[in-house]
Amino acid sequence: MASKPTQTAQEILMADFQTLVRDTEKLLEHTATLAGDQADELRAQIHDSLLRARETLQQTNDDLRQRGQAALSTTEDYVQNNPWQSIGIAAGVGFLIGLLASRR
Repeated sequence: MASKPTQTAQEILMADFQTLVRDTEKLLEHTATLAGDQADELRAQIHDSLLRARETLQQTNDDLRQRGQAALSTTEDYVQNNPWQSIGIAAGVGFLIGLLASRR
């Protein structure tokens, strides 16, 4: 249950970051009409920063997917190897959640 809000937060963060990159690219295109060496240098710096940001975003996305797959695989292996312990843990967690929910 806790991983769904976390996953949603990660997806929101990734989407916001992608929007930021796209908006910055649009800004870079609109400043193409500016003249001068400083404007050219600024555009080059922004372009380089955007490339690095896209690479970082892709690496982060790939890392998160790999970690999620590894956690899922480990959990599935544990549950398959220890079904009764898994049932006991799930029952205990459900009982604790029930206790906490009934106190509100």
